[in-house]
Amino acid sequence: MNHQTPTAQEKNGLILVNKPSGMTSHDVVNTARRAFGIKRIGHAGTLDPMATGLLILGIGKATKKLGSITGSSKTYTAEITLGATSTTDDKEGVLEKSENTQPTAEQVQNALEKFTGEIMQTPPIFSAIKINGQRAYKIARRGETIKMEPRKITIHKIELVSYKYPLLEIKTDVSSGTYIRSLARDIGQELKTGAYLSGLERTSIGEYKLQDAVELEKIKEAKFLI
Repeated sequence: MNHQTPTAQEKNGLILVNKPSGMTSHDVVNTARRAFGIKRIGHAGTLDPMATGLLILGIGKATKKLGSITGSSKTYTAEITLGATSTTDDKEGVLEKSENTQPTAEQVQNALEKFTGEIMQTPPIFSAIKINGQRAYKIARRGETIKMEPRKITIHKIELVSYKYPLLEIKTDVSSGTYIRSLARDIGQELKTGAYLSGLERTSIGEYKLQDAVELEKIKEAKFLI
């Protein structure tokens, strides 16, 4: 890693960033653009504002690498809250209490196993998927009815990290295109309790790991380029 402020010739590479909660992925890109003084910066694998963890930035010529990186499998640690549903399938939406049934740890484990492998998943209505040329979330915000088509995804592994009702923590390795918000929603449906995603951290994208990422403050100082 180069701890010096990079020269114009060095401004071509990948940066692994630990994205903080409360920022969009594009906010992080804009921060890097200001820090490095270059517009040609993109990112691989969008993270929702509430999510934290690994976001890969490509600078200059390295933006060409981002397409292949985006298609890689990803690993997440997710906190799921049972007993309620959300209009956005995460804690940012309007919450509505549902069943107060408290599943046992065995029931939770059995439910998780049903989502392992190649499955069909319906994306959230509040997503950036385009429907007739419009982003789904824009249509949803207008209160219009949306029918999201299920997509084939692969969940390579789900590990139960901890469970104490209503909080469930899992670690999961998934294919590109998987929505962890949808996974949380569907687990709640399987358990007949309702559920929403209340916390999310991405820990890897393909061969790239969160442990090798730098904090956003370092990017603001333009001190890290790999």
